[in-house]
Amino acid sequence: MLLARPFVFIRHGETQLNREHRICGRSDVPLTAQGEAQARQAATWLDRPWSRVVTSTLQRAWRTAEVAVPGQLATRLSGLDERDWGQLDQLPLVQQPPYEDTPPGGESWSEFQARVLAALNGVLVASEMPLVVAHSGVFRVIRAQLIGTPHGPRLANATPYLIRPGLLGWSIHRLVATSHQNALMSSKRGSVSP
Repeated sequence: MLLARPFVFIRHGETQLNREHRICGRSDVPLTAQGEAQARQAATWLDRPWSRVVTSTLQRAWRTAEVAVPGQLATRLSGLDERDWGQLDQLPLVQQPPYEDTPPGGESWSEFQARVLAALNGVLVASEMPLVVAHSGVFRVIRAQLIGTPHGPRLANATPYLIRPGLLGWSIHRLVATSHQNALMSSKRGSVSP
């Protein structure tokens, strides 16, 4: 179960495997030039001091944090790494099985969920408003906790979302840049819109 504490989540910037619509699990691939630009754009939304910044150990996540929140220390946590898709890694996304199925030579959904939740809860228990820079699979674990299913649209690269509990359940708000401060849009109480 995800601890009822607020945080901001952002998926890493674009990689070549993202651009080619390929499964990108544990492959440690860099950001493309577009991914670097996306991370720079995210800096306009994330320009504030964070109680804590955490990323996965994969370079596409920690590089996004370096560019998006320059000068802030980011802790790399293996518990936030993307799911191990085993023999399916780097194959076309159309070959990806349902999330609940275990890929050949890869990580089961239950193992992946347990790993990610342990990492997230460890951060949430000790931080007031952390920034989590990770992967679409990690967000699917969050989505499953909030609405009971990992299924739904893939998050856009390098777009931050405020995730917070409330009296009527969880809410997710996409952060957008304004001239001097963050504004919230695309909110749906108790459901996940992205």
